[in-house]
Amino acid sequence: MRKQLLVFGLMMIGVIAAAQQRPHYTQYILNPYVLNPALTGIENYTDIKLSYRNQWVGFPGAPQTVYATIHTPIGKEDYRTSATSFGVPGENPRGKQYWEEYTAAEAHHGVGASVVNYKTGYINRFYATASYAYHLGLTPKLNLSAGFAAGISGVNVDASKIQLANPVDPAIGGFTSELRKIKPELNAGLWLYSDQFFAGASVQQIIPQKINLVDDNLYKSTLVPHVFVTTGYRVLVGEDVNVMPSVMLRYIPSMPLYVDINVKAQYQDRFWIGGNYRIKEGFAAMAGFNISNVVNVGYSYDVNNSKYLLQYAQRGTHEIVIGFLLGNKYGDLCPRRVW
Repeated sequence: MRKQLLVFGLMMIGVIAAAQQRPHYTQYILNPYVLNPALTGIENYTDIKLSYRNQWVGFPGAPQTVYATIHTPIGKEDYRTSATSFGVPGENPRGKQYWEEYTAAEAHHGVGASVVNYKTGYINRFYATASYAYHLGLTPKLNLSAGFAAGISGVNVDASKIQLANPVDPAIGGFTSELRKIKPELNAGLWLYSDQFFAGASVQQIIPQKINLVDDNLYKSTLVPHVFVTTGYRVLVGEDVNVMPSVMLRYIPSMPLYVDINVKAQYQDRFWIGGNYRIKEGFAAMAGFNISNVVNVGYSYDVNNSKYLLQYAQRGTHEIVIGFLLGNKYGDLCPRRVW
């Protein structure tokens, strides 16, 4: 009986997390690198992002995600090469003149790394990868980059948090060593960007992984590739406000197509507000501040109204992203290539 209860509990966790073998990121627009390695080294500085996401607050075993990413350019020559290339005090650095003078970045390389820990109930997944990308100018204002990330991934179960069976129950006796096994991780992507738009595609978890949660194969899980397609367009509204609508499509085999619609409105390069709508899933409100040319922060709050989730899982989700811009010699308050 205890064995049947355990399997039922594992299956419920699987149902809740089936569409989330990889974490959700409401503020994907604030750090698209976490989805696509082609953005490695896209800016003029070392970009560091730290994030914490607490999903379905108050629901036992609800997903929690923590990540840290870092990437930097190599051999990147910025188009601003003289003192007059710096911003003039009192002028809007994101005004019409800046975008008219925008030029594609010179060909260069980028390297980076990321660590993601994604926990659902007593199942914990982690990913650690190093990335590389090459950026090439196609036209005076258009760049194309290609990148990949490789590393390790793993899954483990915290037996101390299993309340449905005795820790030495034969039903769970064999899963610990299986789920602690480390396996290879491989991601790849493309990114096309200019002064007014971006478009990208990436594949995460290219190498499938099969996991048995109990030793008699009553419950199996197969981690499959996830495909992400993103695109956005920047609109200048007056001299001080930029509005950028964007869309993200997420395809997972044997699952419905997930569609995120995102709108971000930015005042100069000081602060921004936005909203996100995940079709048939829920919506979110977002806001962020560029505190200085070294630190920025973004926050979002999601409400999930999916009919596919348990009633008690329909609770709010908090997500915070903190960014650090190291070696920012031009004093940029806001990213110039990723908005």
